[in-house]
Amino acid sequence: MKSWQLVRLLAGIFILLSLALGIPGSPVFVSEWWLAFTAFVGANLLQSALTKWCMLETILRKLGAQPGA
Repeated sequence: MKSWQLVRLLAGIFILLSLALGIPGSPVFVSEWWLAFTAFVGANLLQSALTKWCMLETILRKLGAQPGA
């Protein structure tokens, strides 16, 4: 997978996991504070769209993920 694909994959996993942990009706509910993590991921996606720079993508490339267009 290319680095941009991994960023989208991890963002999706983080959002779904934090929603599962933060929504009171969920069977794996822990605390509503997990919704703050959902907001953090969303803010980072917004920031990367506006600045064309993503810290996670930089980290993944340093770990060996292939850059892609």
